[in-house]
Amino acid sequence: MKLNKFLVLLGVLIVIGAVLAACGGTEAAPTEAETEATTEEAPVAPVPDTPFLAEWQSSGHADVAGEPFRHWDAEDPAEVPTSCAKCHSSAGYQDFLGADGSEAGKVDAAVPAADAQGVQCAACHNAVTLTKTTVMFPSGVEITSGDDTRCMECHQGRESKVSVDAQIERFQITDMDAVVAPIKDDQGNDVRFGFRNVHYYAAAATLYGGMVQGGYQYEGMTYDAKNDHVEGYDTCIGCHDPHTLKVKVEECTLCHEDVATVEDLKNVRMVSSAPDYDGDGDASEGMYYEIEGLQAALYAEIQKYAADTAGTGIVYDSAAYPYWFADADGDGAADQGDNGAVGYSTWTARLLKATYNYQVSLKDKGAYAHGNKYIVQLLFDSIADLGGDTSGLARNDAGHFAGNTEPFRHWDLDEEGNPVYEVEAACAKCHSAAGLPQFLEFGANLPVESSNGFACSTCHNEEAFPELYPVASVTFPSGAVVSFGGKDADGNFVADEGNLCIQCHQGRSSTTTVNRALGTKELDTPDPSIRFSNIHYFAAGATLFGADVQGAYTYEGKEYVGQNMHADEEGKMNKCQDCHDVHALEAKVESCETCHDTSDPTAIRESDVDYDGDGDVEEGIKGEIDTLTEALYTAMQAYAEGTGNPIEYDSHAYPYFFGADGKGYAAWTPRLLKASFNYQYVLKDPGAYTHNPKFVIQFLYDSIEDLGGDVSTYTRP
Repeated sequence: MKLNKFLVLLGVLIVIGAVLAACGGTEAAPTEAETEATTEEAPVAPVPDTPFLAEWQSSGHADVAGEPFRHWDAEDPAEVPTSCAKCHSSAGYQDFLGADGSEAGKVDAAVPAADAQGVQCAACHNAVTLTKTTVMFPSGVEITSGDDTRCMECHQGRESKVSVDAQIERFQITDMDAVVAPIKDDQGNDVRFGFRNVHYYAAAATLYGGMVQGGYQYEGMTYDAKNDHVEGYDTCIGCHDPHTLKVKVEECTLCHEDVATVEDLKNVRMVSSAPDYDGDGDASEGMYYEIEGLQAALYAEIQKYAADTAGTGIVYDSAAYPYWFADADGDGAADQGDNGAVGYSTWTARLLKATYNYQVSLKDKGAYAHGNKYIVQLLFDSIADLGGDTSGLARNDAGHFAGNTEPFRHWDLDEEGNPVYEVEAACAKCHSAAGLPQFLEFGANLPVESSNGFACSTCHNEEAFPELYPVASVTFPSGAVVSFGGKDADGNFVADEGNLCIQCHQGRSSTTTVNRALGTKELDTPDPSIRFSNIHYFAAGATLFGADVQGAYTYEGKEYVGQNMHADEEGKMNKCQDCHDVHALEAKVESCETCHDTSDPTAIRESDVDYDGDGDVEEGIKGEIDTLTEALYTAMQAYAEGTGNPIEYDSHAYPYFFGADGKGYAAWTPRLLKASFNYQYVLKDPGAYTHNPKFVIQFLYDSIEDLGGDVSTYTRP
């Protein structure tokens, strides 16, 4: 924008100068005396320096002697072809944009090699780029952004999952492990199946991850979307100086204290990166090294597969085209022919996918910062697809940060498959990075942009980082208001960090909402207007507070335990943060060792009562609950059979309960709904046996009893 204003100003000065010159031409001829008075040279107006010229001159974009700009000098003809000119010449880029008056979206003419003088000012600063907001990726996906769309036109790669699949389809491949034979083109020439090169510095493809499919994404697998990192540092120009292209390392130190150079960035890993991705036993090394470890594992698997399945050994050379070479004798070096190293030719479709991802991970030198989780997922899946052992590797992050999983990717596309990437208001609080802060500030949510899991700012107040948002109390779906901090002497709720957790881990239904939906309907009469009420996932807070919040269905006339204090003393393993690592989310099993044998946490029990009546008083409390849960399902099926409407449950398929016709269950009675609500409740809180086991046993017992099941052998706490 500054350069544009300067150009406008310069143009105005030129016009003014021309006008003045023209005006001077109409004056009367000067007298001799006047001529003598003007013999001294007239002062020349200074021309302003080109803004950011020195910065640009230090960048790779100005390295006119480098290979990216001199590659075509010796060609015949010596010109940058239309397929390359967009990114390897300023004229080609302007041609692509239509800034030269040509059709936009394509390069119309090759550029003389001599004119390939780097990426000059006019390439990025022109009338078109001033209003440019979108960029089309090789996959056909269009991304809307700001000034960084200028960068992404070239730093997007030249291939994608779409083009890899297109080649596989063109050769009509059905056996992924068969060596692919050549086919004939329209002129009868042989066309060989071969490697697809993503090209160099495809940083934007890494940054946008699964949204633009720059890597080969395997069917049935889910991938991270755009890496938003933190606000202000989630675009090309947010992290790089747009003229020198250097990383703004000095700004990284605001959060990464040990970073002083670009090299130091290789050691960075966020608290959200808890797993040991490459399985080397080091979960503290920087993400650069995690990726490096996975690259080594994939390369080894590629070589094994090539020799064993494709029938010819393979080696890779990042500096020599076509990158992959034959190693038939297995000596670890490329075979040599009359024309030098022999390019690999015994390709299978499966080998192509894996080698493509290997190249994707290498050709973006900053992939460890641009989209490290996406690269981890590509490498992991490639190893797995080749038949490699991934048991010691890791693909997914802890739940709050697992941006490649359904809780965060559910809203990416609409029902027609169109990209949306927006989480609806009803779900935003718990399924987006920005939702919880929005809810805490306004008490409600609007739709928000989907994210790769939570960000630091989801729980930490950015204005006073690293302070957590203070939450004094939490209102549950039943309307009950509770706090892990309890109340002070004046009866006011006290803030506690555990309250942040139960903003989401509270479920979405309760005794109150079930009763409201059922109203005064006949208990045992099927009613097609009744719909199943889903507690939702991981309602641990509701389980912990038990009868205090009535998250599970509590039957009238029955007594239930309230908040599970676990240990009698205040502050001893009674809150979310007491028992779970707040970032990795794993249970702090070592903290249980004082009182329990933690070799098998599911075997822990604190009572010798045989609640499930199986005669085993040594099994863990989880075993007691599991037996009662199975008994409840049996009672539900028996009851449903009695109404003439059998019922089946599928925990992975909405709406969970199905009739004999395979469709969603439509013959609910109020009695069956209450019991089914509690059955789902137990299954959707996998830690229920520790969160509040007596409360869980109570409502399971009551549900079986209410359905007419035999509870004579059970014991209710």
